Amino acid sequence: MPLPAPFRVFSPPSAAASAGPAGAQRALIYGRRAPLAGALLFFSIGAVGAAAVACRTGCSFSHRRLPFLGARGLSSARMESASTTVPSIVVYVTVPNREAGKKLSQSIISEKLAACVNIVPGIESVYWWEGKVQSDAEELLIIKTRESLLDALTEHVKANHEYDVPEVISLPITGGNSKYLEWIKNSTGKN
Repeated sequence: MPLPAPFRVFSPPSAAASAGPAGAQRALIYGRRAPLAGALLFFSIGAVGAAAVACRTGCSFSHRRLPFLGARGLSSARMESASTTVPSIVVYVTVPNREAGKKLSQSIISEKLAACVNIVPGIESVYWWEGKVQSDAEELLIIKTRESLLDALTEHVKANHEYDVPEVISLPITGGNSKYLEWIKNSTGKN
């Protein structure tokens, strides 16, 4: 009986047939190596290709999935040492207009509750409020600060914001330019 095509890679059908059952057995054993080797090669190339894509896009996928390739150079810098950086966050706060955004941003920076506030104009917020869907033009504040200052920052926003329930949402910064992360640490309060 002829072997399926994947198993005939190392032994031609005529050699297997002329050697009898032992030849067919040998072809089966040696033939299985080719698909396995091919699969390993395919996945190896795929892993390197994925790492190359991860490097180009700047995501840290390669570090988490391909530790044998090393963290350096394949993903953004991690928060390396407590001596140069501190756990940092990005905080989103929406405001009704540019004037309110500038006023709140300046008070946050003056109090050293953040190192930087970006004001992003022209966002449209659609949300559920008081039993119905609302829609408003707003501006977004993107605030970079220390994680330890979140409670003080939240209280400051609540005390100085026009809204009854202002948005204060924080996201962790898990990596980035270590010099920038060090600047966040040096530009904020000592809490």
